[in-house]
Amino acid sequence: MNRRQAMKAAFSAAAGVSVLRPGWLLAQETGTKLTTAEGNTLYLNPATGIDTNSGGKETPLKTLAEAARRVNQTDGTGPMAVILSEGVYAVGETATFKPERRNFTKADRLTIRAEVLPDDPDWHTGRMPTLIHTLPLTGPRARGPLIFGMLTETNHVTIQGLKLLGAPVVETPKRGMLVRVYPIGRMGRQLDDLEIAQCLFAGDKVTSPNHLGILANGSGIHVHHCVFYNAKLTVVFWTGGSRGHSMQNCFVHGAYGSGVWTTEIADDFDFRNNVIANGNYVWTYQSGALAGRDPDAGAQGSGSTPAPEKQRVHYKVVNSLLAGNKKMACSGTGANLGFKDIDSSFLELINTKVTDQPVAIELDETQKNYLHPLADTEAGKIGVGLFTK
Repeated sequence: MNRRQAMKAAFSAAAGVSVLRPGWLLAQETGTKLTTAEGNTLYLNPATGIDTNSGGKETPLKTLAEAARRVNQTDGTGPMAVILSEGVYAVGETATFKPERRNFTKADRLTIRAEVLPDDPDWHTGRMPTLIHTLPLTGPRARGPLIFGMLTETNHVTIQGLKLLGAPVVETPKRGMLVRVYPIGRMGRQLDDLEIAQCLFAGDKVTSPNHLGILANGSGIHVHHCVFYNAKLTVVFWTGGSRGHSMQNCFVHGAYGSGVWTTEIADDFDFRNNVIANGNYVWTYQSGALAGRDPDAGAQGSGSTPAPEKQRVHYKVVNSLLAGNKKMACSGTGANLGFKDIDSSFLELINTKVTDQPVAIELDETQKNYLHPLADTEAGKIGVGLFTK
């Protein structure tokens, strides 16, 4: 056994859980088995953690923001992992992962994940680390309409196995005022390789609106095996002209904005094996002239939505189901839902069905497929949801 294998075996035994293969989707492309080195792991526990602790398994941290500060203080190379135990985390400040002296790679990633993942035999929905956003929405620490729970301002990041809820606020308490939280964000337009996998984004339009699960600039945004339940918007692929994006095996239920939002990103967008159901619009298209602008910008002025340019890019929608939605496509920007209907011919449907029939979901939380399409239904057979196996 070589030194690397010995370290891997020791870490696995100490942790008592299976070793994560970060970059699940990306590792399949290279055939590389990705592991986390012992000594580069921080543990979080919302019940027993203290932010002055070392961050070891027996002496965990309490908050994701402190874990981000610890990551940012490191230097050199090699993978790092931030492991969240089950429980409820109050996200009271933005956790900004932006190490200045440490470089990650496609194989040696920064991984922020649940201790027990959905494919683990001991997993159930109650074991998902639950992030409730309690950030200050006004005052000197607020960032205007862009209030993030987590910012990943570095390359080669995986976020896996978390439950991310909205904020208990009124989204627009008065005309022209926006109060919103974005659970996951990335602002760097030159950044690459952000993977969000096996995460549940859930909200309620009145009590805890989840305005937008993922708002990310740059290239290589890979969202797979996620569930978006009653969120307003799911993912914004924000940088026009960027390449290498994908959305696969995701279930979108009840999006009262739209099921996916693309700026004029490249047509290599790999959109397949998804179900978008029981919502408002399927797709928001943001034209090249507006790409990179704040997607909320249209809501802050007169309330009017700029007319979209003629679509120059088309996207393939492969092996998917679009069911029970009100409309197919609209223009951005202006996330106040002052959208304009547009022709959906920029979407090329390949082995994809569009139907008015809604998708039935599992509402028994004792079942592993809670908030997934019912098994043995058309939607259930596509392979969407939190489970990769």
